[in-house]
Amino acid sequence: MPIFRAREDLRNARRHDPAARGSFEIAVAYSGLHAIWSYRVAHRLWRAGLRTPARFLSQFTRFLTGVEIHPGARIGRRFFIDHGMGVVIGETTWIGDDVMLYHGVTLGGRGSGHGKRHPTVHDGVTVGAGAKVLGAITIGEHSVIGANAVVTRDAPPNSLLVGVPAHPRPRSGHEQIPGDTWIDPAIYI
Repeated sequence: MPIFRAREDLRNARRHDPAARGSFEIAVAYSGLHAIWSYRVAHRLWRAGLRTPARFLSQFTRFLTGVEIHPGARIGRRFFIDHGMGVVIGETTWIGDDVMLYHGVTLGGRGSGHGKRHPTVHDGVTVGAGAKVLGAITIGEHSVIGANAVVTRDAPPNSLLVGVPAHPRPRSGHEQIPGDTWIDPAIYI
């Protein structure tokens, strides 16, 4: 992993988490960040054809962090997992840049075939705690998925998805809390 990417991750964690005290604390104490760093190594192994070592590394990381990221998933830059525990990201998941997940999120598969079975999450999406995004669906950029939502259908860009099952609706633009740079998906339970 290039050093600039690690620095970018540290800055991104600081930007997303108001409780962050500094780069040293983030580097040592943020399990979501440890899971992302380990995923990047495992993904390189996976792409090099070293699939068994990649899976061993991902499972060992799950044991250490509580975050399970399949090494075959594709994840963009400035990805952040806040509080990490219980996050599951499946093999054919594609995640864009500037995506944020909270604890207990599942980006899971539907079906037992060998093709695309997991979601595509475009740039700038925020996924609330406990949300489940299931199947080969697409979540458009800058969408917000509320806490505990269950999403099984595509959503256009700038959608707000809440409920079980979640139905996309356009964001009104008033969802952002004044002074915050990120939308709090917990307010959409």
